[in-house]
Amino acid sequence: MEKVNVNKPWEQLSELLQTNDLQQVIDFVDSLNPADTALAVSRLSNSERTQLLTLLEPEDAAEVIEDIPDSQAADFIEDLQPEDAAAILEELDSDHVADLLGELDDEDATAIIDRMDPEEAEEARQFLTYDADTAGGLMISEYLDFKADQKVKDVLDNLQDNREEYADYDVQYLFVTDERDRLQGVLRMRDLLFPRRTAKLSSLMIRNPYKVNVDASLEDLRNFFEDHNLFGVPVVDADDKLCGIVMPEAVEEANEKKSTQQFLGLSGIVGGEEFRSMPLLARSGRRLSWLSLNIVLNIIAASMIAIYQDTLAAAIALAVFLPMVSDMSGCSGNQAVAVSMRELSLGLVRPTELLRVLGKEASLGVINGLALGILLGFMAYLWKGSPFLGLVVGGALAVNTVVAVSLGGAIPLLLKRAKLDPALVSSPLLTTVTDMCGFFFVLSFASLVLDKL
Repeated sequence: MEKVNVNKPWEQLSELLQTNDLQQVIDFVDSLNPADTALAVSRLSNSERTQLLTLLEPEDAAEVIEDIPDSQAADFIEDLQPEDAAAILEELDSDHVADLLGELDDEDATAIIDRMDPEEAEEARQFLTYDADTAGGLMISEYLDFKADQKVKDVLDNLQDNREEYADYDVQYLFVTDERDRLQGVLRMRDLLFPRRTAKLSSLMIRNPYKVNVDASLEDLRNFFEDHNLFGVPVVDADDKLCGIVMPEAVEEANEKKSTQQFLGLSGIVGGEEFRSMPLLARSGRRLSWLSLNIVLNIIAASMIAIYQDTLAAAIALAVFLPMVSDMSGCSGNQAVAVSMRELSLGLVRPTELLRVLGKEASLGVINGLALGILLGFMAYLWKGSPFLGLVVGGALAVNTVVAVSLGGAIPLLLKRAKLDPALVSSPLLTTVTDMCGFFFVLSFASLVLDKL
């Protein structure tokens, strides 16, 4: 075997797969850190990835899947036979299973669930009924619960008898439920160490524990863990039945994922995360869907120039200032968008407070607009020696800045009320409007004093 570049682990993994030696493959994968595992697996061909995931034992394959982003891992899972995929998913935590199945289309997800263990399949179906960014979508079902009338001895015996299964659980608390599985209280592990073995859990548990509803939003969960330094919080349904546990790490990861999706949306990547391991046509379609819309939006903005082409031809110096006016106004508007987005995420403003936001942003827009307009108008005057040119471009920038910041503050609220994603739509929509208005103000003002320019 030729010496392989250690900086290219996918090459070595590819060669090991050709030997079909399971132990060598396992040893090599175990030697990689999570980042190198994701890199190596993503660089394999489709057939090599399928070979790797079917060659490994389901438990080992599940560890590989855990190191890969969900959307990419779902693509890899989708290439497997349903029974092979089901075996791997059964080794993952319940919340991870729900995330991966949620990335698949309904037909593939159903085929895999149908081949899972009936109990785990039913649990997966239940998890898929919850929205991803709610407590129900983020919770795990790997927790320990006991009945209020059980004794300390019963719990200790259960822990000992099932120690191998529970070894993979993140056990910080034990939960106490009644005969209808309704949450009654919480036990810390240390609460089992000192009491008599005959003591009942009902006498030791912390009653009325903190809990959240399955429909609690990501923002609610983030606020909860900011206020309470806990290892996890129980999740209950409308009947107070214990459904699962949400860990703070899951909330943090969901927040990071949401931020990534917003960034991709603002960058024009529609439909979720994109990886270069995805099919070429799928990647092309995600990008073109947004780029095509931008063509339409830019045509609308450019139509203002076409309407006033005679004015522009008569005073060609205006062409230099058109992009300045639209760009500076766009920057001012995007600052307002950022503030509204931040206040919406923190709950400091409500989508119904449109007039309040408009008033505050318009006031700021007048001040900033006048300052920027005077600056740009003075520069225009120094360049061409024409006070009217300075008045046209300075006045256009001042007015357009007021429009831009007012709309920038209001658009996220309007989109939120319309149940659209403000992060995805606000900036491109604002850019189109500020471009169109900027061109209109410059050229219409110029038309009024065309003989003096």
